[in-house]
Amino acid sequence: MTITTPSPQSIVGEPEVVEDVVTDASDAEHSAAWQGLKAAATALQELQVQDGSVPADNETARGLVARIVRGIRALAPAFPHDAVYLEASVADLERWASEGFGVPDFYDSLVAFQPQEHRIDGLRHLVVFPMYTQNGSTDRHVEALIVETIWPEFIARLEQTFTNRLFVSLRLIDFTPGYDTNSAVLFPETVAMRELPTFTWGAIFQDREAARYRRVVRAASEVTKLELTPLDASMLEEQALTEKTFVMWDLIHDRSHMRGDLPFDPFMIKQRMPFFLYSLEELRCDLTAFRECVRLAAAESTDDLDPLAAETRDQARRVQHAILFDRIFRFPLTGTRVRNYDGLGGQLLFAWLHQRGVLNWTDTALDIDWPALPDAVIALSDAINELYWRSIDRPKTAHWLAAYELVRGTLTPNPASAWARGLPDEILAGPPKGYTDAVLDDEFPLSMFYEALGKKLRDVIESTRGIRGR
Repeated sequence: MTITTPSPQSIVGEPEVVEDVVTDASDAEHSAAWQGLKAAATALQELQVQDGSVPADNETARGLVARIVRGIRALAPAFPHDAVYLEASVADLERWASEGFGVPDFYDSLVAFQPQEHRIDGLRHLVVFPMYTQNGSTDRHVEALIVETIWPEFIARLEQTFTNRLFVSLRLIDFTPGYDTNSAVLFPETVAMRELPTFTWGAIFQDREAARYRRVVRAASEVTKLELTPLDASMLEEQALTEKTFVMWDLIHDRSHMRGDLPFDPFMIKQRMPFFLYSLEELRCDLTAFRECVRLAAAESTDDLDPLAAETRDQARRVQHAILFDRIFRFPLTGTRVRNYDGLGGQLLFAWLHQRGVLNWTDTALDIDWPALPDAVIALSDAINELYWRSIDRPKTAHWLAAYELVRGTLTPNPASAWARGLPDEILAGPPKGYTDAVLDDEFPLSMFYEALGKKLRDVIESTRGIRGR
């Protein structure tokens, strides 16, 4: 792949305040310019309140913003493909300071940042925005990152079939405290801005996903005495290999959110709904990726393949195992039990497979019937797809009730659940808010299996906060 990058436009400051210029992005995280920028952004976070504004001590904030600007200007020559964005970032920072540090507005620099146009393996970006970090801080703080694109050649070919122009795969190089968390995404909608533009990209940090997968699955397989296949062992041994597995998984997952026989706005990000609806949507997209990888592995089953086709086949096999293990080991035990929709999706997958004899927990050991796994997973995918197809002809709340029945057909609800007992007529005849309010925070508690497993794995899972692949 080749791209045409804009000529780096001059970003200069007063001679006495310009940092030493950095021209090599491959070592930018060790430069004084980056370390100064990172330290200034971290200090600025202490002055910001939840909406990102700075209500007091503006002189200190101005000094910190000036240091961030100097860092951006010094680092800009190392990121010529981001020249327009970095100029806009400096302008947004300086305008924010000059206007008294109200709620920040980084619309202009957000629109200028277009990483999806430069999906080249190893290409780095400098990113500075006031944002909140999903699964991390709920406060909009100025965060700064150096990231690196992961875009192997087999993915570039695969994306021609699984077209997803918005998808960006990244590796975390260095970052401010908002990413010293479980957050593994960089989404434009988290940035502070005056209005919503048309979003043209969304980024996932596959190095973090791969690193925590390897640590958790290694520990889980030891605790459950699960005999791993050579395919799984290779993922636990090789970070780069597992990163590619997660790139393939997320590429297909991400595009699945708006494909299929769907109700409007299937991801439900603009609506307040019972959290198990989010569980089913995320699980639906994962199971779509699983079934597509079953098909890809079968289609590329011959030995007479070019290297990229062979890699696609091998990674399609790994994706199936990665979806299974990440879903059944890490997801149910990560985070709190307060409306944990990813956790619930993992619980549902485990119970579905266990009740069909594909997963067996016998003599305190876990065993998997690998030949039976694809059909069983695809059957759950079919059940969710059928729910969605029928929902097009149902009122919203009737769809919610049908979704609940699908989940509780496999998982046992909380004994105190009003949904399980049957919602009273005043709720059924009322607005949707009453339905949502009646859902318990932990509507489907962990099983005894997960309660026991959690005692042995939670410290391991917690240790993956802030993890990176390096």
